[in-house]
Amino acid sequence: MFLKTKWCKNSNKFGIYRFLYRIFGVFVIKSIILVFKLFLFEVVSLLFMPLQDFIFYFKLGWEHIISIDALDHQLFVLALVAIYSYKNLKQVLILVTAFTIGHSLTLLLSVLDYIRFDSKWVEFLIPCTIVVTAVSNLFRKNFSLKSIKINYSLALGFGLIHGMGFANSIRMMLAKDQNIGWGLFGFNVGLEAGQIFVVTIVLLITFLIFNYTRIKRLNWVLFISAAVFSLALKMALERIPF
Repeated sequence: MFLKTKWCKNSNKFGIYRFLYRIFGVFVIKSIILVFKLFLFEVVSLLFMPLQDFIFYFKLGWEHIISIDALDHQLFVLALVAIYSYKNLKQVLILVTAFTIGHSLTLLLSVLDYIRFDSKWVEFLIPCTIVVTAVSNLFRKNFSLKSIKINYSLALGFGLIHGMGFANSIRMMLAKDQNIGWGLFGFNVGLEAGQIFVVTIVLLITFLIFNYTRIKRLNWVLFISAAVFSLALKMALERIPF
């Protein structure tokens, strides 16, 4: 009798555990299904983002590099690429990638409001990055692959500052956009397309100069860097935030 009672108690205990286990298991499975459905809905909504929205942000990114108002960003790209020739295509691609990583990181963090700096300081620091890059070019004695690798670091580090400048232009628009991921993607693609366009023009000019004129590479770098330095210094002085 005692054994039977004990067995019944244990049986009831295991029955409760089994019941709770089933309830918990159903809850977990339904939660997983719900999360999956929400994820699937978000992916589908992103994939079917209206083409005109992508074009809008692409155009915005393109104009942020190509337009007359984007002279500061154009000068920075020119200062970075000035020490390269059309024969250094691989190095230029690494340079562009470093700049892309830098500005994409702070662009994302700024738009999501994880970091925020006074726009006046950002606009002041952008020409300062150009001045530093141009000065670095002016004091360069040779153009060996090892020597010009310093520009990779400049592109990555100063790209962080330029990314905050890009973010100031689209933060409010993207904040109201449900598809913020695709908005950022379209803007970034537009930026890169404009950036590649500028780099291509510069490399094409160096090809013509080095092959059809007697201008030496050192003189070309000094001329371009001095011109960029003068324009960037003027911008920096006009944008002093205090």
